[in-house]
Amino acid sequence: MPSAPPPAWIEVDLDAVAANHALLTGLMRQHNPAAVVGGVIKADGYGLGAAGLAPALAAAGAPALFVAHLAEGAAVRHALTAAGHITPVYILNGITAGEVADALAFDLRPVLNSSADLACWTRQSAAAGRPLPAALHIDTGMNRLGFDEHDLTRLIDDPSVLDGVDIRLTMSHLACADQPDHPLNRAQRDRFRAAAAIVGRGRLSLANSSGLFLGPGWGFDLGRPGLALYGANPVPGRPNPMRPVVTLKARLLQVRTVDSFESVGYGAAARARPGMRVATLAAGYADGWPWSTGGRGHVVIAGHAAPIVGRVSMDLLTVDVTALPDTLAHAGAVAELIGAHRDIDQLADEAGTISYDVLTRLGRRYARRLTGSAAGMSADAAAPLTEVDRTP
Repeated sequence: MPSAPPPAWIEVDLDAVAANHALLTGLMRQHNPAAVVGGVIKADGYGLGAAGLAPALAAAGAPALFVAHLAEGAAVRHALTAAGHITPVYILNGITAGEVADALAFDLRPVLNSSADLACWTRQSAAAGRPLPAALHIDTGMNRLGFDEHDLTRLIDDPSVLDGVDIRLTMSHLACADQPDHPLNRAQRDRFRAAAAIVGRGRLSLANSSGLFLGPGWGFDLGRPGLALYGANPVPGRPNPMRPVVTLKARLLQVRTVDSFESVGYGAAARARPGMRVATLAAGYADGWPWSTGGRGHVVIAGHAAPIVGRVSMDLLTVDVTALPDTLAHAGAVAELIGAHRDIDQLADEAGTISYDVLTRLGRRYARRLTGSAAGMSADAAAPLTEVDRTP
């Protein structure tokens, strides 16, 4: 790999991740002293790097981690193993017959979303000679994944069909948790509680990041936050209770003075004025910077706002630094794109999107720098797994 400093990079504060996990755990334990908080690290840890986040969350006490795809789970298992952790990893998208061998090889647990998933894992459990651990997902109103009304009725009529597998977790997922007054929240909670009373096994889990703030009736036994762990606001319209985790920085590649009324960037979408100083940064939409921020929004250089001017390019971003002295705005200077002066939620507002979109689009060209006391946990220091059967 190149030894030269990167033109743009993301700093991930693992101490802040641990503090956010502790805050959410404390919130749940106000109503259930035995409650625990897992961590959702799908989409490469919401764009921040699952290999660094997984060991940090395990060290912080997360009893389980959740990814979407089997390939994501394999990468997380490698990172956990290398750091000496044996934390269970659940595959939210379920299991197919073609994935069973890999799920077993990487010690991954499927979330059973249908009768077909259950049948697949039951067959494998029989072949293994013991019930294999998994999670049971009950659809309570999302109408995406999970046992639908038809499959759930059959399950309620004969819960013994679950005896061939080891259900460690029974879960559902809230559709409108970021809208506290939405009637579907209460409807989903009540449906989940009723179904879980009959077929629920292991810990019960309903609440995502925003769901953890709905009150005592939604927490159950295990919380499944994602976004809140990474510093975005789980309670829109209210002050953000989470510690910021992400800082995105980019170097100024060039600063030039425009001497006439000329255009800046593609489509001649912006006009410069004589004497305007334009800085070009090493970030663009190929890196996940929102194209929609062209001509609006800003970056921060040495504490000063520098408005975005012109369209966002694939690899580059241009900003107006006319108001900044040469000593602050020059080639090699560093601009803050996300951080103390402008957080994920503010950028999402400027881009006309949501915080999830901002985070998960952060490109692989950005270097990832882990900071905090947990940053020393290396995914390269091999430590073999010593257990394969554990809770939750």
